[in-house]
Order: sequence, then C-alpha cells, then structure tokens
Amino acid sequence: MPEKKPYYISTAIAYTSAKPHIGNTYEIVLADAIARYKRQEGYDVYFQTGTDEHGQKIQQKAEAAGITPQEYVDRVSGEIRRIWDLMNTTYDRFVRTTDPEHESKVQKIFKKMYEKGDIYKGTYVGKYCTPCESFWTESQLVDGKCPDCGREVQDAQEEAYFFRMSKYADRLMQYIQEHPEFIQPESRKNEMINNFLKPGLQDLCVSRTSFTWGIPVEFDPKHVTYVWLDALSNYITFCGYDPDGNHDAHYKKFWPADLHLIGKDIVRFHTIYWPIFLMSMGEPLPKQIFGHPWLLVQGGKMSKSAGNVIYADDLVELFGVDAVRYFVLHEIPFAADGVMTYELVIERINSDLANILGNLVNRTIAMDQKYFGGIVPEPSAPEAVDEELKATALAMPGKVAGKMAELKVADAIDEIFVLLRRANKYIDETAPWVLAKSPQSRARLGTVLYNLLEAIRFAAISLEPYLPDTSARMLSQLNAPNGGLESLTAFGALTAGSRVGAGEILFARLDMAKKMEEINAFQEAKAKAALPPLEIEPYAQEPVDFDTFCRSDLRVVKVKDCQRVKKSEKLLCFTLDDGSGTDRQILSGIAKFYQPEELIGKTLAAIVNLPPRKMMGLSSNGMLLSAVHTEHGEEKLNLVILSDSIPAGAKLG
Repeated sequence: MPEKKPYYISTAIAYTSAKPHIGNTYEIVLADAIARYKRQEGYDVYFQTGTDEHGQKIQQKAEAAGITPQEYVDRVSGEIRRIWDLMNTTYDRFVRTTDPEHESKVQKIFKKMYEKGDIYKGTYVGKYCTPCESFWTESQLVDGKCPDCGREVQDAQEEAYFFRMSKYADRLMQYIQEHPEFIQPESRKNEMINNFLKPGLQDLCVSRTSFTWGIPVEFDPKHVTYVWLDALSNYITFCGYDPDGNHDAHYKKFWPADLHLIGKDIVRFHTIYWPIFLMSMGEPLPKQIFGHPWLLVQGGKMSKSAGNVIYADDLVELFGVDAVRYFVLHEIPFAADGVMTYELVIERINSDLANILGNLVNRTIAMDQKYFGGIVPEPSAPEAVDEELKATALAMPGKVAGKMAELKVADAIDEIFVLLRRANKYIDETAPWVLAKSPQSRARLGTVLYNLLEAIRFAAISLEPYLPDTSARMLSQLNAPNGGLESLTAFGALTAGSRVGAGEILFARLDMAKKMEEINAFQEAKAKAALPPLEIEPYAQEPVDFDTFCRSDLRVVKVKDCQRVKKSEKLLCFTLDDGSGTDRQILSGIAKFYQPEELIGKTLAAIVNLPPRKMMGLSSNGMLLSAVHTEHGEEKLNLVILSDSIPAGAKLG
C-alpha cells in the first residue's frame, strides 16, 4: 500500500490574555473542517494548534490578578484547550510557547540570526500598543491611535535588538510574485505588497527590556525575545525543527507546512515577518497562508470593551456543537466577514438544519419503518425521475472537492445541501404516501425509498468534516458504515435487505420568541453568576491632610425645584435654598436614578465652595453628595438625604 501524502495544517496560536470568543473559535473549527476533509481524501494529516503565552500584556494581567504569569497562562491555556475540545476538533498537537523545548530552540534561532548579522542591537523610539504588542511610528498611527485595534498607544524608548527586514524584502517580493497561491485571498496579497513591501520594510524590533515575561536572549539576558519571533517559530519548533540542523523525521516529512490558517488581522506577521525569518534560517517557506475573515456581531468586531462578546461554550449550551459549527462555517464567506446574531442562528437552524436536513432524514427513516418494517428495500422499479437525484448525488463529491481545494468551505457545504434539497424535492415528485396506497406500486415505493436512503448516505459521509456528530447519527439511522469518499463513486452501495437503525430527531425546530426568552434569561443568569453581589469603589490610597479636608464647605441644602436638562439624558438641574438668601443652582448627572419630582422638598448635602462649572450651557455651583456602588453588575446611586428638621445652610463637618 503506497504511503499517504503528508499534509500539515496549523492555526495561529491563540494569545493567552483572555478566554476566546466565538470569533476566535471560528478559526479552529475551520481548520478542523479542512483537516478532516484532507483525511477523507487520504492524506496523512498533521494538525497543530496551541497557545502563545509570553508578552507584556500577559505580565500585566497576571500582576493585576495577583498571580505569576505562568499561573495565569496555565489557566487561560487550559480554558482554550477545553473550548477547542468542546468544539470536537481533531488537532494532533496542542502546543504552548512556555514549553522548555520551544524556549531553548528560540534562543538558538535568535543567536544564529545574530551571528549571521541579521539581528543587531539598537534603541527603539516610537509608539507602543500593549494589547497588540506592536510598535508604530507616528506616521503609522490613525487619529493618534493604534492602526490595528484603535486603542491608545504609549511613548516608548528602550534598548532593543532589531532584525534587518530590508535585507530580504526584494527576495520575498520575488517569491510572492512567483508563487501566486502563497497568500490567499488575493485581496490580502495585494494589501501586503502595496501597503508594506513597496513602501519599504523597516527593521523589526525583536527584543524587549521593559518587561521580563518572555524567553531571555541567551547572550544578553536582560532582553527577552519579542512576541513575533517567539510565537511564529512554533510552527517549526514543535514540528521537529532543530536549529543545529539535526531535524527529526517528523519535520522532514511535514515541513514546509501546506497551510497556515490565520485571521486577517495578523496577515502581515505571517506573510512578511515569518517568511523572512525562514529565509534567514535557510528553511523552506510554507506553501500557503490563508487570512480568513472575521465573524462580526451586528456589524462590529467582538471585543470585551464593546460589550458584544459571544462565547462558544455558551452557544453550545444553547444550540449544540454541530449547530454552532454549521453556523460559523456556513455564514462566513471565503473573503468577506460574516455576521452573527442569536436570531440569525435560530433562523439558520430552522431553515437548513431542521427543515432541509433533519426533516429529510426523519421522514425517510419513518416511511421505511412504516412501509417496509425498517428493511432497506430493493430498487427494482426505476423511473426517469430517479436519474436527476442520482446525478446530483454523484456530482456532489467532485463539486465539494473543487470548493475545498480553494478553501471555500461555506460553498462546499452548500454543494451538499444542493443534494439535500433535491432529495426533498424528490419526495414531493414521487409522493411515497400515495404509492403506499396501492399494492401494485410497492416495488416503485421501495425504489423511491432506497434512492432517498442512498442520497442520505451520500450526504452523511460528505458532511463528516463539518458536522461530525450529525454525520455519525445519520449513518447510525441508516445502519450504514462510513465508507469514505471512495464509497461515493457509485450510487447504490447501500445494501438492500439490511435494516435501518432507530429514527431520531437530528435538529428540532426552535420557536424564535421562546428561544430568545431562554437566551435572555441565560445571559442574565451568567452575568449575575460572574459578578460579586456587591462591589464598592476601592479606598483612596493617597492620604488627605486635615486642613485640606476642612477647606471643603459642606452645607445642608433644600430642594426648591428640580428639572431635567434639555438634550441631556444624564443631567438634573436643582434650584436650592442654601441658607444664604439667594437660590443656588447645581447640576447633577443622576437622571437615570431619580425622577425630578420625587426630589422636590428633600433636604440634601452639598459642597458649595467649588468653582462654577459650565454644563450643557448652564452654570453648576457646587456638588451634591451621594453614595455609589455596584450590585450584580448594575450601578446604584443614592443621594445623601438628611432630616428635614435641619435648617438650610447648616454646616456639615
């Protein structure tokens, strides 16, 4: 038997700063679908994923959590792996950049590049974005902020080692032009050429001294290896690469990688930095780098700061693994961002998974149980109407193969659903329930049901890379083995006379209103469970001397009138009796906590010697005192309300 052809696919390693959301999780599911399909095609697949665990951002998060960086990344890496496993992904190796073997190899790679003259010591002066772990020049900023994430940047100046990018720029440009398949989709390639290579590459900072959580530079240990040289090297260090040249058999078999699957936001690092690093090391470049689009939430990128994050495990709890896999694989086109809302997920489950797929399987198995006692009938009475269904089934695997060769996974799934739709139409055309009424039509009825069962077998095997659990359940209902793609070259492999398995509902239809109620209740419960019942502001650390405190003039005031400020959702305008004989006006941003009319006549406390402040064109002369806290994630505010027996103007102290 000939040796299987190797195929190496990798995802980007997930950064261990936080739990991954469904947009992050899409990548591992996409890679899994491709890896599973390649196995179906007969390849010996090596599928690598894992976590990127060094950097300033992680050090800061660990310090804030009061634990060591290693403890922090252990927790987050474990959570990432749990979610990858939950999504039924079949990676062969889960790697971590804190692995001592990886760290040792990275140190050797750095030293070899330095000794070769590709790395030199200098000083970095510019702007730094901590969340992106990226340096920028002033001209690269967008509105003064990081061009990648839009966050604030900080001035940075520190001693650092730099990689001579310009040394390899022309060679990389030539390689990209000679290998048009190297960067996909085409739009990503054009972006790299026009925005980075043609304007000229700047030398790249590859070490830091302002933090310690990283791989130390062996010959200069006050420096740690900067994120990209560390992280990108994972693709070879864990595959068996040896910086001393003694590569193991695994590396010799699988490198260069067939596909690096990454998000479109890190294309630059993978298509410019990584190939140049490999050129410096004298190693072959990966065959293809695919920058997939994003999964957006109501048109925006998911982020904790935007408050629109959806997590994969929550979706699985609400809808099931295969429903979530189907949505993310089907709803994100080859080169355009996809959009996720709970309503869209429900609609897709109902229209595609319940109506088209689930209903077909359920009806067919039920009819075979009813009319033939669960025995697969003999297809002995063919008619012309059968041929289109057979032709659709036989053409489908080739069409799927064509789409998968181009990494158009959503389109490949659509080709399978063309067959499912055709099978549903075939039921309407042949009307088995009518055939069942006449004994003379029994042979024809058996042929119709056989053709439907066989079409379902084609679909079940073809769906395995995308909906693995559903595929297995379909084959279980047919009581048929997964014969692989080779069993789909002829229509008629299902054995007549065998018995189908027990029928079951693959996907139940969801009531939109009821499901949304369930989702809202689920989210509220999660929010309350995630938050402490009561949060108060931390005490101020800076001491205030007694004389400073005494300079604040705190007085009792009576509310004569209170009105909402026009064109403001927050402000209330108070007319107050402060005992001076002249009304005092104070504006306070408490409109969401109080109705104006409920405060008229109340006795409050105020600081009255603050300088006047203009708010919405009105003058505010002082500040009302209140208590603020957070309860179950919701901000609460209570004005300091005093006894009405205290006269206006009485001094507090």
